[in-house]
Amino acid sequence: QVQLVESGGGLVQAGGSLRLSCAASGRTFSNYRMGWFRQAPGKEREFVATISGSGLNTDYADSVKGRFTISRDNAKNTVYLQMNSLKPEDTAVYYCAAKYTTVVVTSPAGMNYWGKGTLVTVSS
Repeated sequence: QVQLVESGGGLVQAGGSLRLSCAASGRTFSNYRMGWFRQAPGKEREFVATISGSGLNTDYADSVKGRFTISRDNAKNTVYLQMNSLKPEDTAVYYCAAKYTTVVVTSPAGMNYWGKGTLVTVSS
């Protein structure tokens, strides 16, 4: 089974930047569409960004578009989320997720595999 491990979370001031990493265990990493989701205290898990297996196609939630960048390095079985211009409302546990599909998935329920999350806290 695919295992995902997130890292890179922490405390940052508003306007600052963080880069999250997600390391995958599988040997067919390039066949998986990857995504980042987040869950703030008291809220439902929501879509943040997704990237195709090739890395050529990306999609973002409106709330992060222009500030966050998702990328992947298939040789390293790793997906990244570069977060710039962070806002307090970005505070959440960020989860890496994977699905063996070519179809764009933006619903948490549509993803098959999940990491345990990494906490991002943005102070004002």
